[in-house]
Amino acid sequence: MNTEGVRLQKVLAQAGVASRRAAEEMIAAGRVSVDGKIVREMGRRIDPEKAVVHVDGSRVVLVEDLVHLALNKPRGLLSTMADDRGRPCVGDLLVETGLMGEHYEGAPRGRLFHVGRLDADTEGLLLLTNDGELGHRLMHPSYEVEKTYTAEVLGQIGRDLGRRLRDGIELEDGPVSVHSFRLVDYNAGRSLVELVIHEGRKHVVRRLLDEVGHPVQRLVRTAIGEVRLGDQRPGKIRPLTRPELGSLYRSVGM
Repeated sequence: MNTEGVRLQKVLAQAGVASRRAAEEMIAAGRVSVDGKIVREMGRRIDPEKAVVHVDGSRVVLVEDLVHLALNKPRGLLSTMADDRGRPCVGDLLVETGLMGEHYEGAPRGRLFHVGRLDADTEGLLLLTNDGELGHRLMHPSYEVEKTYTAEVLGQIGRDLGRRLRDGIELEDGPVSVHSFRLVDYNAGRSLVELVIHEGRKHVVRRLLDEVGHPVQRLVRTAIGEVRLGDQRPGKIRPLTRPELGSLYRSVGM
């Protein structure tokens, strides 16, 4: 019998999945897999640093020093950890909340970084983590992680605009298409629209809507995959829930 490692039910309890007793019931029910294989044996020991564990198909984070956060980035804040011109940036918020600073040593796997960027005038959901592999995959275009935006634009939306955007619009750096598009509201010469896009090119949503004759007046990213901004207030940071984190891992094949 393998006496190295930690018992699986203990690992699940330490990860906050369930109590040890409940974890044992999950294992017995075939709801837990290790490295892609269902495990039902109670004495199974694993190395939390190396094993890939799923419960009900969702990845469970076993390494305690990994951090996964959601920030509602306010307008005017730069998506950088520091700015040599002294402009307000994401790093300032992390210092204020005690997540970064001269006394912050960071996790052994590295300091926090932002996953992708939002330009200074764009608000909304920005992920922060020290999980390098997850961050890399979320930013890589091959995984096509969906990003949802709400935009206030000038003008009334034509009936055929959704079809045109889904078919693709040619920009100076290549064609761009949206996954979905809908009109949310129209009032006083301005339209509120929601679009879902896989692209991560610089200013791509603003450039896309400007190209079709509807300049953006306000832009908010409301979701990345299944992680949603909801009613989170601007400037607030919160940890991702286990289901949210599991959904991100699934979206990038981890």
